[in-house]
Amino acid sequence: MTAEWMPLGSQNGTRSPRPEVTLRTGKRGGQLLRHEHHGEEVRRHGRTKGRDVAVDDNPLRNRQRWYRLQNITATQKLFAMGLVLPLLWIFWALAVNQAEAWRPFWKSHHAKCVAATFDHVLPVGATIERIDHVLAGDTYGEGAADIAYPTQPTDLPELCAVTVKVPSSSSTSFRFGLFLPMPPHWKAKFLAVGNGGFAGGINWLDMAPGAHYGMAALSTDTGHNSTTMDIAWALNQPEKKTDWGWRALHRSVELGKKMTEAYYARRIKYSYYNGCSTGGRQGLKEVQISPDSFDGALIGAPSWYPAHINPFVNKFGMYNLPVDDPKHLSTGDFSMLAKEVQKQCDEADGVKDNIVSAPWLCAFDFRKIQCGQPGVNASACLTDLQIQTAKNVYKNDYSPGGEVVNTGLDFSSEEQWYILLGGTEPSKYGTSYVKYFVYDDPDWDWHTYNDSVLEYAARTDPGQASAIQFDLSKFRRRGGKIILHHGLADGLVPPRGSMWYYNKTVQTMGKIDDFFTFFQIPGMQHCGGTPSETNAPWNMGGAFQAGSMSPSGWSVPGFKDSKHDALLALMDWVEKGKPAKSVIATTYNSPTNSSTGVYRQRPICAYPKSAKWDGKGDQNKASSWACK
Repeated sequence: MTAEWMPLGSQNGTRSPRPEVTLRTGKRGGQLLRHEHHGEEVRRHGRTKGRDVAVDDNPLRNRQRWYRLQNITATQKLFAMGLVLPLLWIFWALAVNQAEAWRPFWKSHHAKCVAATFDHVLPVGATIERIDHVLAGDTYGEGAADIAYPTQPTDLPELCAVTVKVPSSSSTSFRFGLFLPMPPHWKAKFLAVGNGGFAGGINWLDMAPGAHYGMAALSTDTGHNSTTMDIAWALNQPEKKTDWGWRALHRSVELGKKMTEAYYARRIKYSYYNGCSTGGRQGLKEVQISPDSFDGALIGAPSWYPAHINPFVNKFGMYNLPVDDPKHLSTGDFSMLAKEVQKQCDEADGVKDNIVSAPWLCAFDFRKIQCGQPGVNASACLTDLQIQTAKNVYKNDYSPGGEVVNTGLDFSSEEQWYILLGGTEPSKYGTSYVKYFVYDDPDWDWHTYNDSVLEYAARTDPGQASAIQFDLSKFRRRGGKIILHHGLADGLVPPRGSMWYYNKTVQTMGKIDDFFTFFQIPGMQHCGGTPSETNAPWNMGGAFQAGSMSPSGWSVPGFKDSKHDALLALMDWVEKGKPAKSVIATTYNSPTNSSTGVYRQRPICAYPKSAKWDGKGDQNKASSWACK
């Protein structure tokens, strides 16, 4: 409280004229209020906290009254402070106690990001190669040293990153990476992610979304370091083949879980898997051989039978070789065929939207692009021999007994045919597999391929990599859930192969929709992406998808919820008992740039249902579609 008074007397001791004085005390609007002169009238008044106070002419009494006022208001303030200060002290103490309660936890967490934390769980011979405390916003990985996955995830949450090397035999070993988010962000969940092709390397980029979800995340290098199509490492290396086939992932998951629980001193509550292509196969294989490894598995475009599909790639490529043969289709022919397929097959589902949603319903008429047919452009057509090549690519391959050996590619896959059909020899996915996995003979000549190669591969199943069990009862009994998804425009791993696996599981187990859901994604290519002229919705939280959008990406940009993210939908199914009946897929105006805005969204439905347009709404909005 402050106050200023006019002088009570003149400098010579005589009384000054009696001006009217307004006494103002306290602060108003942050400004001190001072006295005001109002002439020489006798009446005076003061105001303290909104109360008028009489001020008489006697200086002594006037001053005594003022001091009493000071004491009154001071008492009021002290009384108020007597209530406020204890409350402030209580809040302060609680805040300090809370901070102090967390301080040892955080300090111990930082202190735990050291190799010694894991000494008691590491098996004999296993070593911590690297361990780092990664700050929020940082980038992490191995860069170019990780040949298969040189792109490092950026903008990571704060975490502890660990790289472990583990012996798998007397002559081989594998490595894995582990992201451990900072408490309290860890949600007592564990996520393992898969690899691609024959790649050897830690898939740090796909681990990153797990850390953002609040999960400990793991990836194995499958026991070697190579690109997806380099298989030379397997030559005369049965142990390395086994590591790639199943062992590296299985043992990485076993040890990774122990390390996670050692780090947090808490048990993992839920464990998940997310992988596509080879990663899809890895996930299915682990579910089959170790039903307790995961509570839920998101399986994308699995090459689940490598002993069949990889040898068959040779036969597939030979359909289109040699390049100087009249039957050969060029990459330009692939594009021309793709446009004709879109033109003829788009409306097979009853909707014109540039998306081939039901390739199995398309009655494709090759005469519309056949050279010599009326109205067909002679400079943009296919000969009879070329048409037969295309038909060979679309058709299934059967054994002499009539069993399906491999499935063909679907209508709408043509934009990716260059992967298996675009070279001067069959893809290395086929030739190198036979050379280094099947026969251990780098001089094997692909020209000699015949069906006996596939039969031998199926009998020996190098690396025991094939995921060919269809009875998943043990996984089902423990409450496990599977979401299998496959893009219908996949030009590398045939979508019908996933349908084949699903149907074989139904034949073996009967009704399975209580634990196994299958999503077919129209217009999506291998594991993600879409032809530019189609721009179909494809982003739904699958493996490789976040990283293809951005090295800092995770989930579905702008839609990080279980309606749009299949991994979150899987978690809801496992943890809340909410079946994954559909998920909304998203694509953007620029398919790999979410900042360009959403182009369209559409529900992806659990088989056998599919998305049906309501006939009136905006086709680019998910609300205009329903699963029927």
